[in-house]
Amino acid sequence: MSKAQLALMLSKVPQVDDPRVLVGTNNADDAGIFQISPERALVHTVDLLAPVVDDPYTFGRIAAINSLSDIYAMGGKPLTAMNIIGFPTSLDAEIIGEILHGGQDVVINSGAAMMGGHTFQSADIMYGLALTGVISPQRIIANSNAKPGDLLILTKYLGTGTLIQAMMTRGVIPESLHKQLVESMTSSNRIASELMCKFEVHACTDITGFGFLGHSSEMAEASGVGMVIRAGNLPIFPRVLDLIRDGVTDAGVGMNRNSFEDIIRLDESVSHVYDILLYGSETSGGLLIAIEDNKAEDLVKSLHERGVEAATIVGEVTVDEPGVIKIFE
Repeated sequence: MSKAQLALMLSKVPQVDDPRVLVGTNNADDAGIFQISPERALVHTVDLLAPVVDDPYTFGRIAAINSLSDIYAMGGKPLTAMNIIGFPTSLDAEIIGEILHGGQDVVINSGAAMMGGHTFQSADIMYGLALTGVISPQRIIANSNAKPGDLLILTKYLGTGTLIQAMMTRGVIPESLHKQLVESMTSSNRIASELMCKFEVHACTDITGFGFLGHSSEMAEASGVGMVIRAGNLPIFPRVLDLIRDGVTDAGVGMNRNSFEDIIRLDESVSHVYDILLYGSETSGGLLIAIEDNKAEDLVKSLHERGVEAATIVGEVTVDEPGVIKIFE
């Protein structure tokens, strides 16, 4: 669904006027937050994916980690999870069981409890989680508090959509690259979330279906700031730019470009391959974090020390042209 379609849909629904709703639909944030006491609030999210790998257990893990990322992007801790899975009636029950097994292992490893779930008939397999987490109302990391002068840190490699498309249309990518891709998609954002909370960052969002530019622009718009992105600093999977040059384009590029191109400024020095890469959808992507400039290097160092090797400073927040993303080499 494009941003325009989503906006039209939501325009038909009255805004919720409830003081307990600390984060709702107004800023297109990663999760909703509902206050239950002065010191505690609940974080709610739901997400599901179509398969991106052949192995059902691995797909279950990827889908669960992708869902949990919304909790981590807000600075929350997951408490409970419920499965949501759709599948054709002809699908082997063992495959469904392996998907659920993968998701449950991820949920248990996160410290949350699996509570059950819901199934529905679907022409294609779809799987994800409905999640509830917990957070202090005073410690919410929304997408709406980036400050001019902040630096932007991205914690995972870009290009999952391109590599998945290459696997689907060309059948194979090098084994070493496939391994790296799966390792990234099955790596939780939990460590990055814990560290960003420790460093008291200003804002965060996770990079998923709307792609790097879509989610960046949502942060910029919600915060009333502009952003400058340095294309040469972006962490990118090996061979992704070559695949794009060779004609591989993931399915999300067109939708995301239609949704966000009016607020994107690509400098003429930047290769067109970045235009395609940055509009592409990401699956189980990293966190984009806005942090005071004097803390950024220390956070990146801490992320590297904890195994988040892709973490890189990729740009800065500006006061100019609020809501606009400028990309330079």
